[in-house]
Amino acid sequence: MNIAITPEQEAFIRKGIEEGRYKSREEALEDALSRWEEDERTRAELLSALDEAEDDLREGRFTTYTDDTLPSLAEELKREARQGR
Repeated sequence: MNIAITPEQEAFIRKGIEEGRYKSREEALEDALSRWEEDERTRAELLSALDEAEDDLREGRFTTYTDDTLPSLAEELKREARQGR
């Protein structure tokens, strides 16, 4: 596959090689694609979580917290964190 990049992108890659971050142009581009892939996976997971949250709201699956109930929520979250959940 042939990839055309802009002069600015070429300079950016060259700088990364000169600074020792990459050994070659190919390595820099592979890293960029890997990061893009990871970003897309993270984005898909976030969108899925948002869809699930919207479904929960529509179905009434949520808890309303007040100033009175927040201390018990904080304790519950601490307990869960200590249990490694």
